[in-house]
Amino acid sequence: MELPLAVSVYQLSLWVHISAVVVGLGMTFAESILFPVAMSMSPRHLPFVHRLQIVINRYFAQPALLLILVTGVYQVSDAGWGFGSFWISASFLIVFVLGGLVGGFFIPSDKKLGPMVSAEIAAAGDGQVELSDVYLSKARMQGMVGALAGVLVLVAIYLMVAKPGA
Repeated sequence: MELPLAVSVYQLSLWVHISAVVVGLGMTFAESILFPVAMSMSPRHLPFVHRLQIVINRYFAQPALLLILVTGVYQVSDAGWGFGSFWISASFLIVFVLGGLVGGFFIPSDKKLGPMVSAEIAAAGDGQVELSDVYLSKARMQGMVGALAGVLVLVAIYLMVAKPGA
């Protein structure tokens, strides 16, 4: 079916799909530098980092993953590809894993880390903030899982571009 802008519904779906990846998931790559930048300025900026990460994940990454999933299902169906193809199955698995990480790990951990670091800042008063080993350990874990999520995004992009086995 042709739309007024001389594009098909499939092309429009592909545009939405790619735009969701760029806008919704691209922002998450910037999260990798938020913590180190805040730490280089002052640990007092860390509550903002955790709040910003919640906003990025809730209002950008989660809706993007939903759009990626819906448009991906449409594209597979419309193009006549099989859901059993490795590159398609693996890509859908990555979308589900990322969705689980965003909703089940990143948002909940930022909801805990924000108040934790705020309390540590408040306890320091006007003095130097000494972050607890517990906070630093949990923040480090978030960074490692974030790196894994970034790799998964890149693997999915590779699978979409190369379509191995197609």
